[in-house]
Amino acid sequence: MTESPYASAPRITVLPVQPGDPPFRIVEIDGEVIGSATAMTDVLIAAAAAGVPVHDLDDPSAIRWVGGGKLHWKPH
Repeated sequence: MTESPYASAPRITVLPVQPGDPPFRIVEIDGEVIGSATAMTDVLIAAAAAGVPVHDLDDPSAIRWVGGGKLHWKPH
């Protein structure tokens, strides 16, 4: 089975870790920056606040992790 070229992009994008105290990642929902996260729980809270259900943090159709996965929260 091949992937459809009409498949929609995930609504949530978590950008690479940024240096800070503590380090953080910018979270976008539907292409708009909605805030920052310092842990994966922050991503879930932001998604819930925006009314976007997330059932699986590893599902690439639900969430896109840029620059590292859900467990990556330290700068390189």
